[in-house]
Amino acid sequence: MLSAAVRNLIGRFSPQPSMAERAASTMAPVAMPTEPRPLAPIAGEPDRRPWPPGRLDLVHQLWGAGYIFPGGEIETLRLARPLGASSATSLLMIGVGSGGPASSIARNMGAWITGLETDPSLLTAARALIARSKLAKKITIKPWDPENPAFEAKSHHHCLALEPLLDAQPEPILDGLARALKPGGQLVLTELATAAPLNPADPTVSRWARLERRNPADVPAGIAITRMLGRVGLDVRIAEDISARHMEHAMLGWRVMLRDLRDGKPTHQQAAHLVAEAELWLMRRRLIRSGRLRMMRWHAISRAPVL
Repeated sequence: MLSAAVRNLIGRFSPQPSMAERAASTMAPVAMPTEPRPLAPIAGEPDRRPWPPGRLDLVHQLWGAGYIFPGGEIETLRLARPLGASSATSLLMIGVGSGGPASSIARNMGAWITGLETDPSLLTAARALIARSKLAKKITIKPWDPENPAFEAKSHHHCLALEPLLDAQPEPILDGLARALKPGGQLVLTELATAAPLNPADPTVSRWARLERRNPADVPAGIAITRMLGRVGLDVRIAEDISARHMEHAMLGWRVMLRDLRDGKPTHQQAAHLVAEAELWLMRRRLIRSGRLRMMRWHAISRAPVL
């Protein structure tokens, strides 16, 4: 199975215990813990920023140049298609990542895009990619603050929001997005969500949260997001679980990665990022398969009257 191959990958490139550590482990029996063990540091990780260059290089190999999520261009265009984006429409994109989603939509659909991102490393990467793609006239890249979401009212025909609620209060962000839409505008939103609150003491949850760099208590419930969208003036037409497709794309990316690794051994730094990313996806897969996490998609339309 592919998951077993990814686990083997983690074992292959993870640092091994020293001789002293192995000797110490044989000197006395280890008592069974009564509480979950504290999280160990991510093995050999060279940089604790969310998106250092080494990690960006890795995810671009997994999902495609300019993409930080499974499915890359195929998934982006699939999400954007229901919006009817075209050269006659403007699109507000939250979570532009390293620039791939905005570039694909502008190139394939012709829309005029304002792409927003929170992470400075991703902003730099996105601007560089847009400049290389010669789409700078159609795409504007800007920072935004999830703690203080401020979007120009009635400024865009549609909005594509890619996981915009990371460790932030959801309703102010959703309210801002609803206000940014022109009358009759549409919103497509993707987000990791829960059916019930995650237990931070669960070893899988705690390790996933550490690798994903987020607070499990702040992962929103899917039904709560649906209700919030209604409260901020949006008519929710679709709220669907796209977890199966999400994980299919993820496993395809890892399958290609494993094949490519047969031809060469990564450097120490590359291996460190590889191990951390592989473990992250194993933890996410485990939580999704058990129903504790879901990747959701919402499609909603502004109820504001068309003037």
